[in-house]
Amino acid sequence: MKIFMVGGTGLLGSVGAKELISRGHEVVTISLPPLPKDADIPKEMKIYFGNVIEMKDEEIKQIMEGCEGFVFAAGVDERIEFPPPVYDYFKKYNIDPVKRLLSLCKEMGIKKCVILGSYFSHFAKTMPKLDLYNKHPYIKSRIDQENVAFSFSDKKMEVMVLELPYIFGVQNGRKPVWQFFIDMFLPMKTIYYPKGGTTMVTLKQVGQALAGAVEKGKGGTAYPVGWYNKSWREMIAIINKNMGYPNKKIVTIPTFLYKLATYSMAKKYKKRNVEPGLNPVKFVKLMTSNAFIDKEIIEKELGVEPDDIDKAIGESITYCMKIHNEKKQVIGMKGE
Repeated sequence: MKIFMVGGTGLLGSVGAKELISRGHEVVTISLPPLPKDADIPKEMKIYFGNVIEMKDEEIKQIMEGCEGFVFAAGVDERIEFPPPVYDYFKKYNIDPVKRLLSLCKEMGIKKCVILGSYFSHFAKTMPKLDLYNKHPYIKSRIDQENVAFSFSDKKMEVMVLELPYIFGVQNGRKPVWQFFIDMFLPMKTIYYPKGGTTMVTLKQVGQALAGAVEKGKGGTAYPVGWYNKSWREMIAIINKNMGYPNKKIVTIPTFLYKLATYSMAKKYKKRNVEPGLNPVKFVKLMTSNAFIDKEIIEKELGVEPDDIDKAIGESITYCMKIHNEKKQVIGMKGE
């Protein structure tokens, strides 16, 4: 199958492209320049540099010619900062391009489409009492993205969404999203963190989930992606070890104290004229929950296999430390 991908040189797109190519598929991509230095980009993938938001329909359709599959591995996540109303920016980068591109896919006869989304959508649906959709612009945008995507799904063109969680792994030349852990934890003699935890996967497993969805995913399905469930304390212990501080103390603070700290965070955002994608005060309940996902769905339906999550966390943090210590020049996230 020939696959058209947006974002094929990014962290997730490149590992997905690599997995698809290893299974005999052909991949072409539109990606933002520049290429990360020394990144493991599949040499078999044909790259067109450009911004799909700015490109004309005819330019995109020419690249789509002959493709049977489509993967959207672009957009922005909740860590990007914008002035209010922040939802408008998530709509610009995550929703509007999906709507436009899926319309072009339908026109070009593409049969299988995979959109990379967020696991916050999963929890918005499974934890209705938290009202995540109405309290957090980023989560609202991801649910809206899913609804737009599924509005195009039918028997002729199946559309799926991968609801992605914490992902550990490295692309050389690109700043890991986990750099903020280094900035946060390095100055602390004792790490104070709330209760709770998260599900996580390795970069390799994302590639497998993406390829599995292209090959055998079912249209109109949102796949919650998760494999390894760890408490914050367990995750931070691995981070500390790979930062070179295996004995640094970790203290689980009461939820009410953590919530008090989030009020300060909210004031700082307001002072800087920034609206966060996740409202820090209203996010406390999810943050202090065990945001876990059963691996059964992606294992059985998408063919994802076990991997070494501790090693993946270690590689991510070691690379973050290298960037920190060597002042290494790397490509940051959009908006940085």
